[in-house]
Amino acid sequence: MAVLTEEQTMLRDMAREWVDNEAPVGAFRKVRNAAPAAGYDTDSWREQAEMGWAGVLIPEAHGGVGMGFLSLAQVLEQLGRNLVATPLSSTAAASSAILLGGSDAQKAEWLPKIASGETVATLAIDEGPRFAPDRIEARVEGGALTGTKAFVAEGDSAGLFVVAATDGLYLVSGDAGVTRSPRHLVDFRSHAEVRFDGAPAEKLEGGGDLLTAVTDRAAAALCAEMLGMAEAAFAQTNDYLKTRVQFGQALASFQALQHRMAKMFTELELARSAVEGAFEAIDANRADVSVAVSLAKAVMNETLNLVSREMVQLHGGIGMTDEHDAGFYLKRSRVLEAMWGSGSWHRERFARLSGY
Repeated sequence: MAVLTEEQTMLRDMAREWVDNEAPVGAFRKVRNAAPAAGYDTDSWREQAEMGWAGVLIPEAHGGVGMGFLSLAQVLEQLGRNLVATPLSSTAAASSAILLGGSDAQKAEWLPKIASGETVATLAIDEGPRFAPDRIEARVEGGALTGTKAFVAEGDSAGLFVVAATDGLYLVSGDAGVTRSPRHLVDFRSHAEVRFDGAPAEKLEGGGDLLTAVTDRAAAALCAEMLGMAEAAFAQTNDYLKTRVQFGQALASFQALQHRMAKMFTELELARSAVEGAFEAIDANRADVSVAVSLAKAVMNETLNLVSREMVQLHGGIGMTDEHDAGFYLKRSRVLEAMWGSGSWHRERFARLSGY
């Protein structure tokens, strides 16, 4: 387990308290039922921004707190526990692109707006149903971007897009030349097909290396949310087995179920190590960031898949109903497993980068 500073511990504890008190899973259910156009509760997002979470990565000079990715992970993990519908992960990934490749003018224009929560930003990379950063057809000619991006997270409400084109990443405001078409996935969150038709675009420096660095950070952010989801799903299942009585005994007393819970507990501990290792690699700007991120995403995909599946199975009939929260964890899990690289994609990259 990563050793946290006093500030990081305080940030984690604050996030946990807020999530438990202000954003239980029931709050997500209300968002799902209300189906707001943005895909999340804007008042809740405003509160998160006021607590400084939107600016965790952004330096103080631009209105943030500059605490790094391991600090961001503490917040995302807590949000993941209760399935909080929030654009924080997408906005953090987009802000990292500006921090890595933006000019001074671009940083001054956008980072304060992102840190304050005024602007929701997101990445628009993939053009098909699967993560394929090497298959980009969007083009920029004369400062105008044309192309279509599929399944853009928070694409319904984003005011700023970081868009992958054939020659690099570009900043595109959502105000002109942008058409959004909602895509309804099983997790009930915001996903949109975004079409750019001659949208004004400003290039970020860095080329292909920047695209890799940014998508690695986006995948790592997802891993933190997935870790929180897996921890919560495990805890809820464990509590249920301890209280549900069958044949005159608590389900937790049956050895076969104990073995299944022990398997999940072990996998969770391994996953935490891999995920925190990826964030530490990013903060240290190590040469093996891509290796660490692929390890984390591959392991986290498998772990959350296991725990969310077992959550439904071990809750029995009630776990199959919409009235229970288990289905929310299962459905969100399947979407996140596909985002920014499937388990097989990351295992292949891990092996290739490791020389196998």
